[in-house]
Amino acid sequence: MQDIQILPVDETKQPVQDESQLVFGKEFTNRMFVMEYKTGQGWHSPRIQPYGPFSLDPAALVLHYAQEIFEGLKAFRREDGEIALFRPRDNFERFNLSARRMCMPELDVDLCLKALRELLKLEQNWVPKSEGTSLYIRPTMIATEPVLGVKPADEYLFYIILSPVAAYYKGGLKPVKIWVSDEYVRVPSGGTGEAKTGGNYASSLYASALAAQKGYDQVLWLDSVERKYVEEVGSMNICFLYDGKIVTSPLSGSILNGITRRSILTLVKEMGYEVEERALTIDEILDGAANGRLTEAFGTGTAAVVSPVGHFTYREREVDLGNGEAGELTMKLYNTLTGIQYGRCEDKYNWVETL
Repeated sequence: MQDIQILPVDETKQPVQDESQLVFGKEFTNRMFVMEYKTGQGWHSPRIQPYGPFSLDPAALVLHYAQEIFEGLKAFRREDGEIALFRPRDNFERFNLSARRMCMPELDVDLCLKALRELLKLEQNWVPKSEGTSLYIRPTMIATEPVLGVKPADEYLFYIILSPVAAYYKGGLKPVKIWVSDEYVRVPSGGTGEAKTGGNYASSLYASALAAQKGYDQVLWLDSVERKYVEEVGSMNICFLYDGKIVTSPLSGSILNGITRRSILTLVKEMGYEVEERALTIDEILDGAANGRLTEAFGTGTAAVVSPVGHFTYREREVDLGNGEAGELTMKLYNTLTGIQYGRCEDKYNWVETL
């Protein structure tokens, strides 16, 4: 394993003192981890250096052909001051799956974990202390070779940046309103849906903007072929409590294999629920909400953990779900998973690593 060089940093910038003023993705720490790749040489020059801009050639392939992937995970400050990571190895292993799909070089997971730990130790004062806050971690890889031509690049840049973030739910879990898109799809069947790549998110922006204009919080995406099977909500996986079972879309290649999704499915099985991985139709969702077969729905993802759903609109039909509050199971899952992350609940699955 390569040694990681630690470069000097000016630490005049200090963490925000009023953590209630934190905004997601706006504030960054003093340091970042960086290394480069070149075909024939491999990954080289791993280092922790001052946070700052990169210099890219205008012909860098990422700018023209979107060869880019990223991950998102968090570090948590526990009551005793200890800093915890939630399933970080899973994130870097998924990063490599994304790299493979996008024809990019894979990483040494152990080196990445070592680099992240070193970076967090140096920046530990940036992990916020207030209830529900965390340090968001963004590993990213971009193609930097300066050449015009559609091909996998021969040069890449990998980096990790850190951003302190406020509690996602400042006023408690509130159900979101969902607009179902049947005209626009997130990714086509056989596309890059299972990779965490920027193009997937760029393609979601237009429909998300339309939903926001209509007063909705999120978009529910349907499959790209028949436009009737539920896939994901916003940038999250989605689960339904349907006929007393947990039903969620299967990992068929068009949706992300969410780490929060995996964790939630493990927890609900432990709680005694049967899990059914099948694609519900939008009619099943709307009819189920109306006739009582569907009792709860929630998105799952790193940022929100779980995001309860209280309303669906599809074409001219609107249905409400629940009583305007997060459902009992949704609340239990949120409290259990965040309890594991912050050290309030037992970690039976060894999901948490501490510094």
